[in-house]
Amino acid sequence: MTNIKKKNKNNLLEKEKKLGLILLLPTILIVLSVVIFPLLANFWISFKPVSLGDLRPPKLIVKERIKGNLSDKSQIAEIQYRYRNSSIKYDLKNVIIKDIIPNGFIVKDLQPAQLCRIKLKELTCNLNNVSSKSSGKIIVKIHKNDQWQKELDNPKKTKPLVTFSSKNVLTSFEFNTENFKKVFSASEFFEVLKVSFYYTIFGTAGALLVGLLAAQILQKSFRGRSIVRGLLLFPYVSPVIAVAFAWVILFDPFSGIINSMLVQMNVIDKPINFFGQKYTDIIIFGYVFRFPLALSMVIAFEIWRYFPLSFLFILARMQSFPEEVYDAAKMDGASPFQQFIYISLPFLIGIMSILFLLRFIWTFNKFDDIFLLTGGNAGTRTFTVNVYEQAFAISNLGAGAAVAVVIFIFLLTFSLLFMRYSKKETF
Repeated sequence: MTNIKKKNKNNLLEKEKKLGLILLLPTILIVLSVVIFPLLANFWISFKPVSLGDLRPPKLIVKERIKGNLSDKSQIAEIQYRYRNSSIKYDLKNVIIKDIIPNGFIVKDLQPAQLCRIKLKELTCNLNNVSSKSSGKIIVKIHKNDQWQKELDNPKKTKPLVTFSSKNVLTSFEFNTENFKKVFSASEFFEVLKVSFYYTIFGTAGALLVGLLAAQILQKSFRGRSIVRGLLLFPYVSPVIAVAFAWVILFDPFSGIINSMLVQMNVIDKPINFFGQKYTDIIIFGYVFRFPLALSMVIAFEIWRYFPLSFLFILARMQSFPEEVYDAAKMDGASPFQQFIYISLPFLIGIMSILFLLRFIWTFNKFDDIFLLTGGNAGTRTFTVNVYEQAFAISNLGAGAAVAVVIFIFLLTFSLLFMRYSKKETF
């Protein structure tokens, strides 16, 4: 009897699993289509010499117009077909234009006669190949006959039918690695790589450390704590374009309040272009160091804007930890620093690892902050800025897609290695 009950229970669980999978299947398919299709399209484009002009496939544009007034007194008119190859790179092959001449007209002349013919009122023009950016004109001279009726015999009543074949670089199965060769052989590749690492590592670590510090401070109870916690969320919830331009205005070398205060306090001799100066010299213990000023300012903005996310997660994790453990540590004589090192940090290592991974990926892919603050100038050009410049500034979508593929492969490798070797929580 017991075995029968277990068997029935297992059958019920299997049915519930299948039902759950069926119910989740539409959501899974939608997510996969949203994520996988753009990713595959990006890989596809990265192996092709695609520019912005290739997004619109080449076609033959034909415009028909009537020259002459077909009134009772005027018997002769012209039907003109003006055609143009819309592509600036690719030729159109086997081009044929067809149209129907109304029964109320007699064709008197046809130009070009060697390419066009009339058979049973059907106009057929075999233009063979039409080269890129080229255009032409077909002229059909017509004469009204006795059957002509003004309402019925309108030459523009039927639209010309156009057939052709052309090369479409997007859908063809021709691939090459030229885009990747351009990316890796570019003189600025290693400079962009260095800037991307510098920006990502320091921006991620800074946001985590500031968030951890804020969580440690605001864990203690004091008057007005809720208000302070709410204010700390301001950088994260504010529109990025608003806070970015606020920073640009504050640090402006001509009208910014920061430069004005530093000059009046005799900290600096003259205003500094914080977001436009690539390097500045700093003297420490008699040694002169070249400090990446603009890049460091962008990192400071990154830390300021995104530390509230780390603060929220770390604070939530800390509040779930029992206070009795800290009370016991105090009774044993543990200092606040020892409590943090031996109790809080091992307990937070799991959430901080997840936050580091997420912030690393998001920061490495960050584009809007850098573009709004510096436009990628003054030594702040990262891979994402490079994608924008390749794809849109110089209209080389293939090279931009190749850079995006490099970013994807790097982040995927980093994520897998990080999850494999990152430490887990000890509690």
